[in-house]
Amino acid sequence: MQRFTDARDAGTTDELWLVEHDPVFTLGQAGRPEHVLAPGDIPVVPVDRGGQVTYHGPGQLVAYPLIDLRRRGIGVKALVEGIEQAVIDTCAGFDIAVFRKAGAPGVYTAEDAKIAAIGLRVRRGCSFHGLAFNVAMDLEPYSRINPCGYAGQPVTTLLDCGGPSDLRLVAERLVPHLARQLGLAAEWHDDPPALG
Repeated sequence: MQRFTDARDAGTTDELWLVEHDPVFTLGQAGRPEHVLAPGDIPVVPVDRGGQVTYHGPGQLVAYPLIDLRRRGIGVKALVEGIEQAVIDTCAGFDIAVFRKAGAPGVYTAEDAKIAAIGLRVRRGCSFHGLAFNVAMDLEPYSRINPCGYAGQPVTTLLDCGGPSDLRLVAERLVPHLARQLGLAAEWHDDPPALG
């Protein structure tokens, strides 16, 4: 992401990368080590995104929007809100009601459980890092941290809310919503992701 962002120019096509990470805790630029309570055998990796500590692992859909915000006329707040709305719309397609919460980026259930976290970086007017959407994953590692810097923050998955467990299906539903929110044309390159 960093190399892509640093090498891009005014003509570089915007991209959306979808990945599924091996277990890892990432500590954002504002991250405080005391929010990592007991990592055990899961590595803790400092990263150059905003935000505090979060967990990535199998069963979580991670989306990295690599967008030239200036070219699209999108500010950081609009980018965050667009990503949140894409998750809200995706969940609504599975008859699951989720919400954004003022002052706490991400997407939450009515019970205040976080289902999606957002951590971004903007450099030279271009975004990288992005969205972590809990689809069907083991949530135990979240007990080893204060998620996003909040002690006791409940987390949940799409599956636990009654949605599907298939990451590829969720990716296929999420991408058009992200494209619409961010003003992109959705077009798969290579093969659709081998997720889930």
